[in-house]
Parts: sequence; structure tokens; C-alpha cells
Amino acid sequence: MWVMVFFDLPTETKKERKMYSDFRKKLIQDGFTMFQFSIYLRHCVSRENAAVHIARVKKSLPPKGYIGILCVTDKQFEAMELFYEKEEKNISTPYQQLELF
Repeated sequence: MWVMVFFDLPTETKKERKMYSDFRKKLIQDGFTMFQFSIYLRHCVSRENAAVHIARVKKSLPPKGYIGILCVTDKQFEAMELFYEKEEKNISTPYQQLELF
């Protein structure tokens, strides 16, 4: 399962830029990777694990801006088509996560 966080935060004042930077840093500290500008994603091994990370994102929401959270399955993520300058690109996951029992 993949958790995707989309955000559009104001950056006009120094305080707003600080809030933007803090939110982004918290996403990275929680294991999210930049997919595109203002779109970060993280692989989770289960819905329960995804719920934990979603709760962390909600806890760190800045007071202003638009934030969206979307969960997609591995199969849905795999079906995504990506293009760069009209050329199709293969999807490469940012990293492989291993879970030891």
C-alpha cells in the first residue's frame, strides 16, 4: 500500500516558508519520498501501518494551505503511467522496504 500526500502551502511570508519547510521535513523524517514537487509518497506494508503514518501527517498539518492524503494499493500504483517530455518512463519505486518477522 502506498500513502501519497499532496499539498499546496502558502510561501509568501517568512513564517509561511518556515511552516512549509517544517511540514516537508516531518514528511521526510517519517519516511516519505518526493514523487513530484509537493507530492510525497511512502510505502506501507498494511492498512494498519498506513493509518499510523496518516495519523502522523495529520498531527503535523500546518494551519494554512491545502493538503490531501491518498492511499493506493501496490497494484494500483503499478498501473500508473508516467511521462516525461511525451516519453513514457518506467515507474521505479523510491526504495524497497523489507520487513523482518
